Amino acid sequence: MLASQNDTFAANGSYNFLDDPRLILLLKHKANYSTNIGEVLRVLEDMRNRYNISVVKECERSEYCSGEFSDLILAYNNIHGYVSLLVCIFGSLANALNVAVLTRRDLAVAPINRLLKWLAVADVFVMIEYVPFAVYQYLLFPGQEERPYSWAVYMLFHMHFTQILHTASIFLTLSLAVWRYIAIKYPSHSPALCTDRRCSLAILLSFGLPPVLCIPSYFVFTIHKDFTFDKTNLPSKVYFVDSNFDGNLYQINFWVHAVLIKLLPCVILTVISAWLIRALYRANSRKKALKGYSACPANTVVNGNGNIFAKRSTKRSKAERRTDRTTKMLVAVLLLFLLTEFPQGILGLLSGVLGRCFFKRCYNLFGELMDALALLNGAINFVLYCSMSRQFRTTFGQMMRNRCGSTQRANSHTELQTTYV
Repeated sequence: MLASQNDTFAANGSYNFLDDPRLILLLKHKANYSTNIGEVLRVLEDMRNRYNISVVKECERSEYCSGEFSDLILAYNNIHGYVSLLVCIFGSLANALNVAVLTRRDLAVAPINRLLKWLAVADVFVMIEYVPFAVYQYLLFPGQEERPYSWAVYMLFHMHFTQILHTASIFLTLSLAVWRYIAIKYPSHSPALCTDRRCSLAILLSFGLPPVLCIPSYFVFTIHKDFTFDKTNLPSKVYFVDSNFDGNLYQINFWVHAVLIKLLPCVILTVISAWLIRALYRANSRKKALKGYSACPANTVVNGNGNIFAKRSTKRSKAERRTDRTTKMLVAVLLLFLLTEFPQGILGLLSGVLGRCFFKRCYNLFGELMDALALLNGAINFVLYCSMSRQFRTTFGQMMRNRCGSTQRANSHTELQTTYV
């Protein structure tokens, strides 16, 4: 009978699986169907292999994100675990130093430094939490298909935790831009508008709004169960986190994530960054114009020989230079932020518009690269502060000298060793 069935399949190119005696026997035992799920899967897998039936996965024939560029991204994904681990280790140490420097007495009084401090706090927690994920996912068990239920629970926590804190860092960056815009655009009203109380309110909103905005994501992404076959052709359970694509909540989540959390802050930051760059350009133009203007009758000095010298006021120029350095540093932070967040926002928006196949083929493809850019954005701020802020460098140098000096004194006097931890 089996030979005739194979002949029929070869002649007609089709086969009625309900005629298979093993499958009919399993379907008759309805009472034991739930307990014989493994046997059903083995029968179906044997039938697929026997009749050379190819299984086409969902969206496998989609043309989204195909070509040589996708091969390049896949090549990076193979080394993403090592890259992300190095970035997280460096970024955690760098952001811890940021918090230590920005909490010093001479820097902590400025509201903008409070925003930078909490931005470093959000980034350091994201990087610390990403380390065990990178070690398990990419270093210890790369390509592992048999994922236990505990791993799926951790993945769900990892996804929501990093999304909430990263969203908080987005809002803190937006607060920095608005804060600097007010200080430059309305200098006379800045002390009244940029108060410590409003700075505290901005920090609270930056950490309080993300858990609310991410509510749709809590219901869209859930733990799913599937079966896979090992080398011995035995089925095993696999748990993973995926989206529930049915219903309007999936679309709402992508619109909230892509538009409200990603694209809208990026658009506002782009406008503010362009205005700040224009303000810097105008300041440089004024400096060049003032260099060629030497006549200053109101500030002249006559020496004993009757010679007249121009006396230039340096107090205002120092304040302007400090303002320009601070603005340049924040512009660098904003531009780096836009470079990392704009592509993710656009991919999220396209995923909401084009559907699940674009999400599976493109958004997941660029997932590792977007993670690396986001981690690099949070890790490199320490380098920007040191290179563009003289006050930050001075405070950091004093802190390190005091720390090293205290350690040396503690080592030279045994009676003081218990004082220094």
